[in-house]
Amino acid sequence: MATAAQPLSRATAHPCPRPGPARSVRHLGPNWYACVMGTAITATAGGALPLGVPGLHAARLAVWILSLAMLLALLGARSLHWRHHRDQARADLLDPATAPFYGCLAMALVAVGGGALTVGGDWIGTGAAVALDVVLFTAGTVVGLAAAVAVPYLMAVRHRVEPGQATPVWLLPVVAPMVSAALGPLLVPYLPPGPARETLFWACFAMFGLSLSATLLMLPLVFARLLTAGPLPLALTPALFLVLGPLGQSTTAVGRFADVAPGVVPAAEAHGFGVLAVLYGVPVMGFALFWFGLSAAHVLRARRRGMGFAMTWWAFTFPVGTCVTGAESLARHTGLAVYGWLATGLYLVLVAAWGTAAVHTTRGLFSGELLAGPRPAAVAPRPVTARTRSGAVR
Repeated sequence: MATAAQPLSRATAHPCPRPGPARSVRHLGPNWYACVMGTAITATAGGALPLGVPGLHAARLAVWILSLAMLLALLGARSLHWRHHRDQARADLLDPATAPFYGCLAMALVAVGGGALTVGGDWIGTGAAVALDVVLFTAGTVVGLAAAVAVPYLMAVRHRVEPGQATPVWLLPVVAPMVSAALGPLLVPYLPPGPARETLFWACFAMFGLSLSATLLMLPLVFARLLTAGPLPLALTPALFLVLGPLGQSTTAVGRFADVAPGVVPAAEAHGFGVLAVLYGVPVMGFALFWFGLSAAHVLRARRRGMGFAMTWWAFTFPVGTCVTGAESLARHTGLAVYGWLATGLYLVLVAAWGTAAVHTTRGLFSGELLAGPRPAAVAPRPVTARTRSGAVR
């Protein structure tokens, strides 16, 4: 099974040269949507950096177009997966290591849709960008809410997990509604004034509360697992960066609520959202920086012990990107230049991480290793006995 923790090495996967289209997608799991998420956030983050870099906007537009193409290709490939390999697809749903990645589908849809409004409109026009975002946001939000309920339900009644197995991957389905909460406000100005705008605004705020509450339930399990059971396996260590996702995305969300609240909700409530953007965002961004340092230390340790490339390296992209947009939001609402420079530094990390993960993933696709299934366990030779020796002689 090509899960996100599968390293790109011959020790865990065998090359699969020239397979047919249906066969080649058998081990294409939902974790692959992380590639789309990471590409989309690389395009959408960095739009409010304090430095004017020539050509940056054009580059971001090109990356967003790439994310849209990747999303369409992956949706097609995953459709083939469900059509021709339903046994594997059902097995993925019942696998506690793979099922949480269904949250990535929701986040990929919403992230690409949000990019249509922030950068894609220059290419396809504002009207088409709004229409595309409405479709992707709606589909992603429905999938995200379903995953936020269904995956924890399956973990409770079908999966068999122990506290020592807790990983940041468990956060993925419950973080999906937070992505909708952060990007939904972008659509508010395009709705007719009145109930339509208010409904979307408060729906996004409700998803913010849903996701934040679920994250606060999950995160202590992850932290306790680190302290009591030791570091994660080498290939899974980059997944520690997934914790940055709900932190950066929630900071982005409260900033967006403050941006669009005037004229949508009463003045007193709009003022309250402006206060919330700072009083919530500043301490949460502080915790995000703490977790960034802790995760980086674990990754450096794992790298020194031989950690190779795995699909988990995409965890270095989208979560870091949410911290970029969160820092940009704090720069707007506090007026402090330090948050602008923080966003710039994090964006450089994001671009470097995205380029590295993209190169390794492309190489693994062309070699066939990333789409190959796990090697079957080697069969131990039978012990030689007098009976087997005599049979061989005969």
